[in-house]
Formats: sequence, structure tokens, C-alpha cells
Amino acid sequence: MASHLQAKPCDLCQAPATVRYRIQCAPGAIWVLACPHCQKTQSEQNPNYRYGGTWKARLKKG
Repeated sequence: MASHLQAKPCDLCQAPATVRYRIQCAPGAIWVLACPHCQKTQSEQNPNYRYGGTWKARLKKG
């Protein structure tokens, strides 16, 4: 049986990602899980950007 990584959608663009970053885009805003592309865009263009950790997909057996 094959194992594969379970991708989940980015909260900002909905693209499936096996690595997502917990970020805040505005003061007091909710935390979202963003794909690497959205995380990079927000960190470069948003002065209110805050990083809060990394989520990585685990192997799904089956």
C-alpha cells in the first residue's frame, strides 16, 4: 500500500499545500494557515504580518 502526504487548503487562496504557516494579517485578526506563496506575499507586503508556527503534513497510510 502506498503512503502519501495529505495536503490541506490554504485559508487565503484555497490551494492545496503540504506545508502551511500560521500567520496573522492584521492586529487582532484571527490566525490563518497559509501556503508558502501566500505567507511570502503577506510577509513582504504587510506591515501587520505576524508568524505563529508551521504546520507540516504527515504521511497518510493507506
